[in-house]
Amino acid sequence: MQLVILDRDGVINYDSDDYIKSPEEWKAIPNSLEAIVKLNQAGFRVVIVSNQSGLARGFFNIDTLNKIHAKMYRELAELGGNIEAIFFCPHSPRGACNCRKPKPGLYNEIALRLGIHLTGVPSIGDSLRDIQAAVAAGAVPILVRTGKGLMTETQLAQNGFDRIQVFDDLASAAQAVIYQQQLKQDKLDNK
Repeated sequence: MQLVILDRDGVINYDSDDYIKSPEEWKAIPNSLEAIVKLNQAGFRVVIVSNQSGLARGFFNIDTLNKIHAKMYRELAELGGNIEAIFFCPHSPRGACNCRKPKPGLYNEIALRLGIHLTGVPSIGDSLRDIQAAVAAGAVPILVRTGKGLMTETQLAQNGFDRIQVFDDLASAAQAVIYQQQLKQDKLDNK
């Protein structure tokens, strides 16, 4: 079974400069949950990696974050999909942690907990720090234009990431990931 790593805000749900502070504020981007279902149906395990500095800033507490995630899990389950795990950094940008993207700490935690290497694992995000963290962990970064993605796309070349795959949204990125996996499987089957 393959793995896909997703950022949350701006990829699965609409992002906000004021943070997603309640379950009511969490709203899925059209077709994002369906994209996760399709990934699951194609044999992919899905995990989320997310900076959640709103915890450190006092905008919400862990109970509220759990309720936000419960809403996401519930809406996804209604469609037949599953997110295996959510890894998040609760620290502020001023913290000296290794888990806040663009650092690869959360990615390293995924590899350790799941007992896998992240080489070749697709990691879909909307920000430059998502791309940087994926590269630092050895994963394959993919950018979506939702959330902060349009702005990030203009920064790719100047930051040395001019060969990153870019898609309009999670649905189109998931379709490409599934297709690329099918191509790999066909090559193996034809050997």
